[in-house]
Amino acid sequence: MIIEYIVVGILVGFISGFFGIGGGTILVPTLMMLGLDIKEAVGISVTQMVFSSLFGTYLNFKKSIFKIKDGLFLGLGGALGALGSGYFVTIVNSKILEYMFLAVVMFALYRFFRKDVEEINEKEISKKVLFFLGIFVGLFAISIGVGGAILITPILVGIFHYDVKKAASMGLFFVIFSSISGFLSLSMFGHIDYLYGFLVGVSSLVGVFFGINLAHKTNRKRFKSLLLILYFVILIMSAKKIFLG
Repeated sequence: MIIEYIVVGILVGFISGFFGIGGGTILVPTLMMLGLDIKEAVGISVTQMVFSSLFGTYLNFKKSIFKIKDGLFLGLGGALGALGSGYFVTIVNSKILEYMFLAVVMFALYRFFRKDVEEINEKEISKKVLFFLGIFVGLFAISIGVGGAILITPILVGIFHYDVKKAASMGLFFVIFSSISGFLSLSMFGHIDYLYGFLVGVSSLVGVFFGINLAHKTNRKRFKSLLLILYFVILIMSAKKIFLG
């Protein structure tokens, strides 16, 4: 069982680094397929995201993909919103959380499918908009076990016309704030399995390193195509678990 968690951690870390996501979008349905309840899966997922987002953002910053201040207000809002995730997970039925997870993946798939990644006409976003966007995404995303990048990235690309790689790196930076805040909140309500969470988190660092390095060598159109494939696979995995068991 431990070997399975290590392998899953490395795989999720690679996906997290390559696509600029926290990893929960693939880790939560994978853990559910291994037999865990969604609330147990969410706890392990959030723990893993703390590791992958910190290391991944450090690697992105070294490669000068984005500036820290660009995502600071977004991240602070995410941290504030994520503080409510522990209470939200406690009062909301597991089946409702599963449907919410499915809806998030469908939204991301739709936004990316419509966007031409070669069309970069970045809009100026006010600090207040970034902050309140962060609050909403932080509460909603952490409650379903994802860091928020799966929502942040398509919003920045599809609505504000950000470069897809810059948006992905900002999404991963956002996950630092939301995942740490969510980890603290979920810990208070007893939703964290520390042993397996840290095991998956540490294992994921290996995958993050290779994922980020490969992402920087991939052109934008191929990057978008691979991201669409990822979202579609997650959609199928989640729907299978929810509707077929």
